[in-house]
Amino acid sequence: MTMTRLLSSEQRTELLNILQARFAKHMDRHEDIQWEDVQARLESQDASARLWSISEMERTGGEPDVIGYDAESGEYVFCDCSTESPRGRRSVCYDRAAWEARKENKPASDALTMAAEMGITMLTEEQYRQLQQLGAFDLKSSSWIETPERIRKLGGAIFGDRRYDTVFIYHNGADSYYAARGFRGWIRV
Repeated sequence: MTMTRLLSSEQRTELLNILQARFAKHMDRHEDIQWEDVQARLESQDASARLWSISEMERTGGEPDVIGYDAESGEYVFCDCSTESPRGRRSVCYDRAAWEARKENKPASDALTMAAEMGITMLTEEQYRQLQQLGAFDLKSSSWIETPERIRKLGGAIFGDRRYDTVFIYHNGADSYYAARGFRGWIRV
């Protein structure tokens, strides 16, 4: 299946309006960043494919927002900031190898494949903990996070959530999946 990775002008305008409203509502996530600078970057020619990826983050319930700026590259960092793990990315196992290993009751997809198809990257443990400093996320859900190879080789994968005002990182078999577990991603623009 070939996907069109470009937005129509109407889709682009609608997405920019959503992102601008979210940006203004959550200034605490990006205190020293101006929307006009972000918008100029999003509207640049070389950002069109990444804008499509951000639209996929939005479409699947991620509520992407700016959480950082890399002065060296001039790129803004967008991350899924939905209160709970994005609804359109739940009930997935960790990666394709885990999905293929399931003999029965396979989920529709896996987190790493979905992230790659969307053109985003899953959060690392460090990034997940940084996100949690910007708000209280995954109070009822959990999110797969990038798993170190040494854990993955043994059949496991890690996820994070927030309970009792504490961020927990824990493990499961990579082939497991739950209705309340999805994944969060990020992208630089």
